[in-house]
Amino acid sequence: MSPEKLVYMANQIGKFFRHQPREQAVASIADHLMKFWDPRMRRAIFAHLDSDGTGLDPNVHEAIQTLRQVHLTAAQPPP
Repeated sequence: MSPEKLVYMANQIGKFFRHQPREQAVASIADHLMKFWDPRMRRAIFAHLDSDGTGLDPNVHEAIQTLRQVHLTAAQPPP
């Protein structure tokens, strides 16, 4: 799936939650991406964010950053 299509889909999710306060919207977007996006889609949107994140709405951008941090933390072995 192209980065442009993923950005479009992620921004559509963001629009659905735009009526919520910012922090709640960001959490809701991240939750939706975690529950309903295939891991390959999440990896692709993380890669897009790493390259430049062009086209992502601010709440969506923040949600993807949050979700990526959760993934990185979960992937690290305990000390």
